[in-house]
Amino acid sequence: MTRRSTEVAPATALRAPAPGWAIAADVVVVGSGVAGLTVALRCAAAGAKVTVVTKARLDDGSTRWAQGGIAAALGEGDTPGQHLDDTLVAGAGLCDERAVRTLVTEGPDAVRRLIATGARFDADDITGEILLTREGGHHRRRIAHAGGDATGAEISRALVDAVRAAGIDTVENALALDLLRDASGRASGVTLHVMGEGQHDGVGAVRAGAVVLATGGMGQVFSATTNPAVSTGDGVALALRAGAEVSDLEFVQFHPTVLWLGPEAEGQQPLVSEAVRGEGAYLVDGDGVRFMRGQHELAELAPRDIVAKGIMRRMLEQGAAHMYLDARHFGARMWERRFPTILAACRAHGIDPVTEPIPVGPAAHYASGGVRTDLHGRTTVPGLYACGEVACTGVHGANRLASNSLLEGLVFAERIADDITAHPLPETAAPTAPPAAGRAAGPLLAPEARYAIQRIMTGGAGVLRSAESLARAAAELDTVRYDAVEALRRDGKTAEPGVETWEAANLLLVARVLVAAALRREETRGCHWREDRPDRDDTGWRRHLLTTLCPDGSLDILTTGSEAFPSPAPKPTPRPETEPHQ
Repeated sequence: MTRRSTEVAPATALRAPAPGWAIAADVVVVGSGVAGLTVALRCAAAGAKVTVVTKARLDDGSTRWAQGGIAAALGEGDTPGQHLDDTLVAGAGLCDERAVRTLVTEGPDAVRRLIATGARFDADDITGEILLTREGGHHRRRIAHAGGDATGAEISRALVDAVRAAGIDTVENALALDLLRDASGRASGVTLHVMGEGQHDGVGAVRAGAVVLATGGMGQVFSATTNPAVSTGDGVALALRAGAEVSDLEFVQFHPTVLWLGPEAEGQQPLVSEAVRGEGAYLVDGDGVRFMRGQHELAELAPRDIVAKGIMRRMLEQGAAHMYLDARHFGARMWERRFPTILAACRAHGIDPVTEPIPVGPAAHYASGGVRTDLHGRTTVPGLYACGEVACTGVHGANRLASNSLLEGLVFAERIADDITAHPLPETAAPTAPPAAGRAAGPLLAPEARYAIQRIMTGGAGVLRSAESLARAAAELDTVRYDAVEALRRDGKTAEPGVETWEAANLLLVARVLVAAALRREETRGCHWREDRPDRDDTGWRRHLLTTLCPDGSLDILTTGSEAFPSPAPKPTPRPETEPHQ
């Protein structure tokens, strides 16, 4: 191992107190879902000293919310080639085929290793074979599930138990703030704020030879989402401030069937898994008509973007606030055995799926885009890796195939760990002093700005978009940013540093990138639906948008030459400006 170069402050960073403490590791993993914990376990097994940083408790990663399952060609007659074909079709021409082929060929063995780690999937009582179901876009039964509809919770349990048994260091209730880089531009750790009491408290740092982002999604950028409250785009925002490229943020998947709780409902909404439709539930309107028939060969099991659009069209045609999912024919026993979590959630809100249809509508669910990586999870910043929902590997294209997300997190986490442990890491010197704070990347926003951003995004960049709605959203987001900048310039005032203000700043940054990319992409493709550009344009737009954050806070958007990602080229270390950035 070689000793690293002198550490330098990050070029741009959130306004925060200077780190008051520091610890050292070989690898720091930010996030505790399937992706993050898989990286941690595999690196630790290879002898690396690993620290896992997670925003809530170790078992509160995004993975635990996954209901449907994990897709892999495990069933008789199924093949990786068939899984590849279904993934490419769902991705609407923008999947990187190399990444998809990696996913589907390595996926089955990765799932078997997950089982060996301790994950217990539902199996036939007699044969012991894993039970498989179908979801939207799949032509085969290839979705393995656990606890009926609690697959994510079971995977999380198994991995958390394994991490604890391995004695891996963890820092819980910690919001990662910014990337640290050494003088050569390589990632050298992260700054973070630990909330509450414990061994560490307040702002500190973890120095490490490799940094892995596995922070989950950004669903809280919209008013209604299936994502938990902690999904505020922190990893994407951190990567942007560090100079990394992000891609495909315009492709936000809106899950078609989220329990409708009323027009004023905000925040995390209960998901009604696609597996319910996979087992034979029907989408109907208020008159009981199955409106997805004739819209796609798979009807209710069409890819999610097509189902979400079908629901929205019917709602607009009828002036309805929602549609219905009818699974009364399942009967009480099947509901209780196969979908106990969904049944309990519906009943908690006064709906009994056994006796009545479930009111449903689309809500923000999954970000197909994120921090751009290669096939080994490497970003454009040396030493910085990303996997899971925060990453953009090229697997999902313009629309994620159902249940590919857990598999993607698993497969690419293994690849990241193998890449990290295959090469000597720079030696992490024992921390003798906390690192210097970086130049502030603009003012912080008041906590209530979060709700303003969500309303702007839902109104202008939701399921239905147009040049007019997106331009309005961009202008309103600019106003939020400009008002904060002007207050700082005029009065020297900005919101106090803290979790809520840091989250608001992260949400504003990812919202700006999402809207800018959606406005630039003048077509309808996958889950990006432009009412003013209703057709898919393969000639002009079968390519990706790559976005970076400029030192002055503006966005630089480049277009690739094809649907395949170019190999990430390391970015030079940003040069600090002579005057503090406002």
